[in-house]
Amino acid sequence: VQSVMCLVHQVDSHYCPSCLENMPSAEAKLKKNRCANCFDCPCCMHTLSTRATSIPAPLPDDPAKTTMKKAYYLACGFCRWTSRDVGMADKSVASGGWQEPENPHTQRINKLIEYYQQLAQKEKIERDRKKLVRRRNYMPLAFSVIPFPSQDKYGLGTRLQRQRPGAPISALAGLSLKEGEDQKEIKIEPTDAVEEVEPLPEDYYTRPINLTEVTTLRQRLLQPDFQPICASQLYPRHKHLLIKRSLRCRKCEHNLSKPEFNPTSIKFKIQLVAVNYIPEVRIMSIPNLRYMKESQVLLTLTNPVENITHVTLLECEEGDPDNINSTAKVAVPPKELILAGKDAAAEYDELAEPQDFQDDPE
Repeated sequence: VQSVMCLVHQVDSHYCPSCLENMPSAEAKLKKNRCANCFDCPCCMHTLSTRATSIPAPLPDDPAKTTMKKAYYLACGFCRWTSRDVGMADKSVASGGWQEPENPHTQRINKLIEYYQQLAQKEKIERDRKKLVRRRNYMPLAFSVIPFPSQDKYGLGTRLQRQRPGAPISALAGLSLKEGEDQKEIKIEPTDAVEEVEPLPEDYYTRPINLTEVTTLRQRLLQPDFQPICASQLYPRHKHLLIKRSLRCRKCEHNLSKPEFNPTSIKFKIQLVAVNYIPEVRIMSIPNLRYMKESQVLLTLTNPVENITHVTLLECEEGDPDNINSTAKVAVPPKELILAGKDAAAEYDELAEPQDFQDDPE
């Protein structure tokens, strides 16, 4: 029997918990694991709903006259927050196209991501090249034919790994360093510390604070790219996607749990959990425990399978951490217990006679 932490977790699919839209892993990664149509309330983190209203709009032929036009806005049914509270314009369609704030540091963040991705790729290629030198016996001769640069950033080591072990050395001479020549090294400018800091206003420490207008710590951490200070800066966030995952054994790599691909289904294709195969043990009655007196504890064992199951109760071994703080000695039955198979039909048949199964080891 293994716990959930001892198994390998594999992501099967991504889906939105609100609209139940299913999407592949590549699309979910592109959308940063968020749904494009559903939003969370920035105040209470509940799901926002789209509300419809009618607003007057001027006619295109005669601007002096107005007509009623449908408009949509986002509203929270729990805390009554609306998108109009932060000045978001209403939309003429019910889905998509909502205004989103732009992070002023997006360009800098993307530059850093590209830089560290290139740095990680260089380190990986260098590690692969060192492994290749140790494993291949003909590598010293290959080095005499093809000179390697000090930093293998052209992917040559990876191409050598794809060659057949029995390939002649002359085949390696056909490799060139054209791969990766167009790749330019990304350079980032170091961040400079600001020498002059804008002074605080004079009434910063004396003016009264309205706590309803100040965001909480949780509200700021849920928007790390902006970290709004005032409640008027809270914008709705796209809803996070959930996943359906399967569990696999680390040793034999067999699937122990695999759900259905459809997000609306709660069934499993494979469900090999221990509760369906291991007998359930419960304490039937709790006796009055007294010092230096023997007490009897009754246990109830339920067999979840249709086959006869043999159960043996064992004492804790010496040095077991669960038995260090024990203040009593437990005497378990020395013989093997036999559990009758589960009769699923008898649970629904009121006229069925109870089975007389001899499970007493005595």
